[in-house]
Amino acid sequence: MLKKIVSMSLLMGTIVFAQTQQFQNTLSLEKGAKSPAASLQDIHWLAGHWQGEAFGGVTEEIWSPPMGGSMMCSFRLVKDNKVNFYELCTIIEENNSLLLRLKHFHPDLKGWEDKDVTVDFPLVKVSDNRMYFEGFTIEKVNDYEINIYVVIQSDGKENEVKFNYNRID
Repeated sequence: MLKKIVSMSLLMGTIVFAQTQQFQNTLSLEKGAKSPAASLQDIHWLAGHWQGEAFGGVTEEIWSPPMGGSMMCSFRLVKDNKVNFYELCTIIEENNSLLLRLKHFHPDLKGWEDKDVTVDFPLVKVSDNRMYFEGFTIEKVNDYEINIYVVIQSDGKENEVKFNYNRID
């Protein structure tokens, strides 16, 4: 694994932002490392209605504009003209950085995770056209196309899956 260490000096000392390359397009934070400073303004371009294809069906994400320190998203996978599953997601401003949080739901809205459990992706790195959350990267290709790369575990193995979306609104 490639390791990259970026340090930032502050008046009262040094905070180290450390990341590890998980796959080609995804990163993870080193244990004990802090998320970099960021705000929702860094990802406001994500707001909108996006549609693509994955897992043998149509995928859809609808992201709200930033408001109240958060953005929210609904996701669904429609396969064979039936909903396969849903996700509810948020990106929130927390500790001067961003945190992506989601929950999965079956078509009947029964949750995959326990009632008070969420899947959290802390911010790892910000670049001109990408927001790297831990195991979850959002890439702006242009104003009408995005890619999302997610590390998914299946059969005991982790793989990076690419979701390509086009703006439909």
